[in-house]
Amino acid sequence: MTDSLNHFDKSGNAIMVDVSAKEITARTAVAKGIITVNAQAMTAILEGTSKKGDVLGVARIAGITAAKRTADLIPLCHPLIFDTCKIDFNVNEKELHIDAVCTVKLSGKTGAEMEALTGVSIALLTVYDMCKAIDKGMVIGEIRLISKSK
Repeated sequence: MTDSLNHFDKSGNAIMVDVSAKEITARTAVAKGIITVNAQAMTAILEGTSKKGDVLGVARIAGITAAKRTADLIPLCHPLIFDTCKIDFNVNEKELHIDAVCTVKLSGKTGAEMEALTGVSIALLTVYDMCKAIDKGMVIGEIRLISKSK
């Protein structure tokens, strides 16, 4: 592992990393985050009674879409073609939180972790957006990379 930042040239200018010499490899990244909600929002999510519709279904689609658009959102990320991208939710009714997990798989020369992190972030933001009329005190946190392989 290198300690140098590779998004800068020798003069300190921001650059997109040249991956042309890299081999294509199978890459997988998994990211996770949590949203904590109040009891009323949890009930609406689980019972499908949010005025905006199926909260987790919409959040899943938003997260996948965002992961695919990472290069449009984060400067210097390479556009990538996924083999698969999925968002899973684990609901903890007792603790009033929902874990979101984004898994991205692709064959390429770079990537997957920024895409997984973007996917999970937008999935959680979508839950927030769809429930903000019910709970303005929701907290999104602990967004992190769980695993990466290449």
